[in-house]
Amino acid sequence: MNSLKRRRLFFSIFIFLLFNAHPLYADKAAITITSPETAAKGSEVLVKLTITHSANNFFHYINWVYLKVNGKEFARWDYSSGKRPEEASFTKEVKIPITASIDLVAEANCNLHGSNGPVKWKIEMKE
Repeated sequence: MNSLKRRRLFFSIFIFLLFNAHPLYADKAAITITSPETAAKGSEVLVKLTITHSANNFFHYINWVYLKVNGKEFARWDYSSGKRPEEASFTKEVKIPITASIDLVAEANCNLHGSNGPVKWKIEMKE
């Protein structure tokens, strides 16, 4: 077998293993929300989203993250193979004004394995 055929065979096996062995290492994107449970009316709270994932490379990465406030999208980060998150696990922070009690929903998605599903959090407004 000549060198070119050998390289093609190796590359084909590598790609096959890369995309078919992932159930052994499957890692859906997970997210946690950290913020105060209560806040005064008129204040602003810092909401921290921590996204955890096992990979951050050209083939396997987080492709989007969103945060909804009372059912409306408040923040969104979209990624691609050429514009990936800084690390496999990373944080995003946003400040949210408190005018009433709010319900937060956040979710992150892996381009290969999907999401662990949305995470919910509630901030109660104090008068």
